[in-house]
Amino acid sequence: MNRAVVEVTVLATLFVACVGLWWRARGDRLTSDGGYVERDALLDEIERLQQEALRWLTTTNHREIGLLYIAFGTVAGLWGGVDAMMLRTELLTPAADIWTPETYNALFTTHGLTMLIFFVAPVFFGIGNYVLPLMIDADDMAFPRVNAIGFWLLPPALLLARAGLFFQVAGQGLTLFVDPDSIPFILTVREVAVGWTLYAPLSIQSPNPQVDLLLVGLHLSGVATTVGAINFIATVAFERGEGVTWANLDIFSWNMLVTSGIALFAFPLLGSALVMLLMDRNFATTFFAVEGGGPILWQHLFWFWGHPEVYILFLPATGLMSLILPKFVGRSLFGFRAVVYSTLGLSVLSFGVWAHHMFATGIDPRLKASFMAVSIAIAVPSAIKVFNWLTTMWDGDVRLTAPMILCVGGIGTFIIGGVTGVFLAVIPIDILYHGTYYVVGHFHLIVVGIIPFLMIAASYYWYPLITGRWYDRRLARFQSVLLVFGSTVTFMTLLVIGGLGLPRRQAIYPAEYQLAQQIATVGAYVVGLSALLWLYNMLVSYWQGARVETTDPWDLKRTNQFTNEWQWFERRLVDRYDMDPYEPDPDEVRPAFDAEAASASSLTAGAVGSTWRTVVENASVAAAGGVVGTVLMAGGLGTAALVGVFDPIALTELAELVGLPGTPLVGALLFLVGGAVTWPLLFLAFAEYLPGRLLFETGLVFATIISSGFLIAFYTGQTGLAFVGYVAFVLVAHWAYGVGLAVTFRYLQAKRRERHDHAGTEA
Repeated sequence: MNRAVVEVTVLATLFVACVGLWWRARGDRLTSDGGYVERDALLDEIERLQQEALRWLTTTNHREIGLLYIAFGTVAGLWGGVDAMMLRTELLTPAADIWTPETYNALFTTHGLTMLIFFVAPVFFGIGNYVLPLMIDADDMAFPRVNAIGFWLLPPALLLARAGLFFQVAGQGLTLFVDPDSIPFILTVREVAVGWTLYAPLSIQSPNPQVDLLLVGLHLSGVATTVGAINFIATVAFERGEGVTWANLDIFSWNMLVTSGIALFAFPLLGSALVMLLMDRNFATTFFAVEGGGPILWQHLFWFWGHPEVYILFLPATGLMSLILPKFVGRSLFGFRAVVYSTLGLSVLSFGVWAHHMFATGIDPRLKASFMAVSIAIAVPSAIKVFNWLTTMWDGDVRLTAPMILCVGGIGTFIIGGVTGVFLAVIPIDILYHGTYYVVGHFHLIVVGIIPFLMIAASYYWYPLITGRWYDRRLARFQSVLLVFGSTVTFMTLLVIGGLGLPRRQAIYPAEYQLAQQIATVGAYVVGLSALLWLYNMLVSYWQGARVETTDPWDLKRTNQFTNEWQWFERRLVDRYDMDPYEPDPDEVRPAFDAEAASASSLTAGAVGSTWRTVVENASVAAAGGVVGTVLMAGGLGTAALVGVFDPIALTELAELVGLPGTPLVGALLFLVGGAVTWPLLFLAFAEYLPGRLLFETGLVFATIISSGFLIAFYTGQTGLAFVGYVAFVLVAHWAYGVGLAVTFRYLQAKRRERHDHAGTEA
């Protein structure tokens, strides 16, 4: 198949569908006189669109530039997403019978570069541009015109970087009318297939002129990112409103500040390296040639930018997590200072771990050992963030909105991606798995498992503030679940087949991996479908969504989390639409956590009732909690089995104990059934006799107690480091079980209380 034609057709279809949605949504709207827009008004509409286009092209308003960033990043994300779908389509079969191996190489090269350079950073810069000045009570960004220039450098950068696709389509079209020998340059240019890391000497020796255009495009994007970073730093440092100090600066602004600081050091170095590579290609210099600096020098320079770049992409997502999560559990962020310090720690350490990407090269073993130590150490500040998020949810009043689903899903995938990354920091394990899908699974569980999750969570959370309308909230919850499910299926599968040794970056693979590759591809299609559902919801709701009718759409005043940007939104509604500020019932307002109320609402108080209705309700609650806890636990034990510290063969004894065939599969199924049924019921029956002031504490105590039985029952003779790993994984898996159990119980209890209150009101 012709890759260029297929990709351009898909992108054109997406564009036409978006325009069609826009036209239909606008065409059906009511006008102020109660009639509908007529065809005679088309010219007026076109004139209005021209004026709008001129305004958007020349704007320096931070909110409008923020929307431009988000729109640009969304287009780039869809483009890179199409690359990913085409990649996964090729991997449906073991042979390269859909695309050629060269096309496959081009697809993963452009997918990586587009997503990392043109999708993630622009979207986060867009979110920052829109909300950061509102959150710090600033009038605008520090340098509005520089802000606009920074954005308008990006579209030409993307077009230069992806120009090969257009040259390829143009060349194929022109050959229908002109002699191919008369257009040799156009027919030579095609998408780059040297890998997104652009390793020398392959990138120097490639005769494809698109490599030069790509390098220029990347350099331009680096200039844009540096300009944007300077603007964020200056804005936070000098434009804060009265009363906004460093001590009470919100967590998202802290993360954008630190992210900008990293970008300020990382991107100029990348720009220098790109210029050197361009000179090697075109002026016969030898910066990265064997007779000069050597190919390893390129890897050093590239990864000195490349690893901090991971945190440039990751930290804004953690900032959004730390900001949004507390809103939907009714508690303030636990350990605010620890989260800020962990962010600062990550920013420093991110520059000290670049060489762990080069363990498979021939660098000095002593250097490798030092980088291994720092790479393991960087897990500590990351873990601090996770523990603070979990503790923030501790006994919170969880509201299962779309942003909350994405936050919880993001924490889960990040834990798996983070833990599997610690193993890659160890030299022997990295050498073993460096060229396999294990790395792909680990990396994508972080960059897909938390970054797009929080981008979409932020879009849902601030959608009322930006548009004054609501999106389809039921569709949003469905889309969120779909995204979490698809990501987990795809990247966990890649983690497993990578653990089994399947090499990455190859279009052709052994036939025994076909089923696993097909499962991963189906998961990727689910992710793609969820992205389209999100886009549909955002576009259609902009014109047809229900209007926001309160100044506090998320009921944040009730928990004293009505932050600066929402106060701006309230003032706007009051000034423009004469709305009355929303004021919650004073009896319901609480600062963060009410221990007395929590104690009174304990699920286990009187949980085992005397009537059949209570028994059925408790059994269903136990089953739901058990399923959630068991799924979380299975992730931990599965990872332990994958790394070889837990032997699933031990489960056969469980099957034999009840007289069933002694196989690990039967044993595992019995274990899962017990985890979903027996242990939750025991927890319900005895929780009130266990220590712990809160249900979370009780759940952890319960999980710790039953983990001792598991440790003894399924021990298979591990010694040394393997035994330590076995104990650690069993404990963590059981704690995940206890947390899952307690969170589900708390949520179902809240829903039950709401139903009873609603029934009482109706009565």
